[in-house]
Parts: sequence; C-alpha cells; structure tokens
Amino acid sequence: MSEKKETDPEELSKEYFDKAYQYQVAGKLKHAIRCYLRSIELRPTAEAHTFLGWTYSFMGKYGEAIAECKKAIEVDPAFGNPYNDIGAYLIEIGNVEEAIPWFKRAMEAERYEPRHYPHFNLGRVLETQGKWVEAMEEYKRAVEFFPQYTLAQEALQRLQSRLN
Repeated sequence: MSEKKETDPEELSKEYFDKAYQYQVAGKLKHAIRCYLRSIELRPTAEAHTFLGWTYSFMGKYGEAIAECKKAIEVDPAFGNPYNDIGAYLIEIGNVEEAIPWFKRAMEAERYEPRHYPHFNLGRVLETQGKWVEAMEEYKRAVEFFPQYTLAQEALQRLQSRLN
C-alpha cells in the first residue's frame, strides 16, 4: 500500500497561479482573482500580487491594483513589473506626475524583462507635458530594447514629424 503524498504548497501555488492566468486571458476575471488569492495564500510571490493587480486594473479597480503592486514590491523589490504597472495605473487615474518615479524605478529594477515598457510609458508622460525631445529619447530607448514595439515606433515618428 502506498502512502498518498501531500501536494507541495509551492507547487500547488503555481498551479493556482497558472489557472488564474488562464482565467484572466479568457476574461473570467472573478475566477482569476479567486485563483490568484489562493496562490498568494499558499505562497506569496511578487508575480501573483502583480498579476492580481493587473486583473483588478481590467475591472477599473486601480486602487486595488496599486495596492497589490505595492505588496509585490514588498515580496520582491527587484521585480520590475509592479513599478511600471503602478505608474501605468497612476496615468489612468490622472496622477500623471506621480507616475514618473515609478517608471524610473522600473527601469532600474534588477529583475525585469520587458524593459521597453517603462521607457515608452515615461515617454507618454513627457509627451503630455510638452517635453517632446525628452519623450522622443524615451521612445527611442523603448525601440532599442524592443525593435518590434510598434507603439513606440509610431510615437517616435509622430513626434519627429511634429518637430520637422
């Protein structure tokens, strides 16, 4: 007779995270939230808090989204995504000036793959402030990090044509 092995909490947490992401992509946001919360309950990770915040943002719940990103930063300050996300959420609620330091922190984060996003987002802020040359520099940096990023390419071309 074999003993039934208990599921490792870390493994189970990842399973809930993966399921939550599937729900999120499918637009089943309430299901996604439940699964992200269960994943966090089993093993808090910066990713789970950040993705839970992302889900809240899809529902227009920017306060909750920002709170989750701040929890993500507490869990892992080196993870760059929540810094960028906080900045993006602040833009959405009209706190454009407050977003700037968050984008800069995302740029400096040790563990952050889509490095083009904070540059693009900072470029958006600078563009709305009329700082077109500085905005163009950020759009250029975004394209340097990810040459196929069409939003940054288009923004750069738009500003270049305005300055010519």
